[in-house]
Amino acid sequence: MRSRSVLTGLTAAAALAATLSPVPAQAAAGHGGGRHCPQLSTELPWHGANRAKLQRTIDERGTCSGHLRGSRRPVAAFDWDNTIVKNDSTDATIAWALRNDKILRPERWSDTSKWLTPAADRALTEACGTDVPVGHPLPTSTDDACADEILQVRGEAETMAGEEAFAGKWNHRRTVPQYAWVPQLFAGHTVPELRSYARAARDEALAAPVGSTQRVGTHTVPAYSRYYEQQQDLVRTLKKAGFEVYIVSAGSEPVAEEWARGVGIDRRHTFAIRSVVEHGRITTWTEGCGGMPRSKGEMIPYIEGKRCVINQEIFGIHGPRAWQKQDRRHRIAIGGGDADTDVTFVGDATGTHLVLNRNKPEIMCRGYDDADGRWAVNPMFIEPLPRKREPYPCSTEGFTRPDGSLGPVRRNDGSIIPDQFDTAHGAA
Repeated sequence: MRSRSVLTGLTAAAALAATLSPVPAQAAAGHGGGRHCPQLSTELPWHGANRAKLQRTIDERGTCSGHLRGSRRPVAAFDWDNTIVKNDSTDATIAWALRNDKILRPERWSDTSKWLTPAADRALTEACGTDVPVGHPLPTSTDDACADEILQVRGEAETMAGEEAFAGKWNHRRTVPQYAWVPQLFAGHTVPELRSYARAARDEALAAPVGSTQRVGTHTVPAYSRYYEQQQDLVRTLKKAGFEVYIVSAGSEPVAEEWARGVGIDRRHTFAIRSVVEHGRITTWTEGCGGMPRSKGEMIPYIEGKRCVINQEIFGIHGPRAWQKQDRRHRIAIGGGDADTDVTFVGDATGTHLVLNRNKPEIMCRGYDDADGRWAVNPMFIEPLPRKREPYPCSTEGFTRPDGSLGPVRRNDGSIIPDQFDTAHGAA
């Protein structure tokens, strides 16, 4: 889709691209005996100089660099929902599951999450009832009240009556209860069953018209999804250039795996919330990382959790060290995301930090501050958001601390990032 906002700045980008000096002349002609240097398509529009920034890293780190022989292949890692694909594939799978009666009744709703409040437990119990035997499908395709409560708790972390759905203590840079609750909702199913639901939801969403919605309960939610053409091209180009390309998502792993296949990324290169499986069935427990044991969701691939997963699963760094920023040899070359859940691993990238603009404060503050000159902020390729009229509150409350309180966003040297204005956006 070619929106005017995405095309903005392309002429200026051509001039700026020349100043980036991405690769020596001999490499541009085909480094090492005329080898072709994989190039991003010039037919697909990017904002500003973003294509040039990405191409520079591809040329510096990939097959044209002449540094790949006998060394580890460079790594690129991307968030999934709203980064590679438009709209949330996990939410699409939940919507499909609710319309097709695939959520199994738990014995007690409070068993699904350690942080679920008594108010949410009561609301879910009253809405969904107790007539259905434990472990059997709830009739959410016809029971609007039950579907509504589940969607409201997942989407807004509150009940339909507006009461808090989750409470207690958790590390706000390692988990968020309503994200962890998604795979917990599918407890009792097998992994192949959940994969089949994800495939069915994907096929429906890809066939639905852009901009379409659907009714689930009394909620109106997106009905469509699309793989971004620019991101498909980026993944293909990175692979041709010798990069290992991974997905690191805060969604359910079987769901992310099925959707990622659509851009040629296999299960071995896809990481998300990994449920503990017992006797062939998904449980409400999740696997840990960085020395943390299995838990009821105290660690998921969320903010620092994504760094931990990348360090542990890709670079083989285990124990508490996996939570720490590593040396350049043990960091990704390109990172891409759209939200604050991605900010740490995207910031760890040594080549390009790609951000899709969804007006999330911390990642936008860091993207627009562009401390190392390698941040690339891009409007969403489909239905980009309009310009945010107020500046991002970087200097006061753009950063979420582990206890959930807000504070200023700081650079690596400790200095505070000043408030930033939104410059990569859709129409004003």
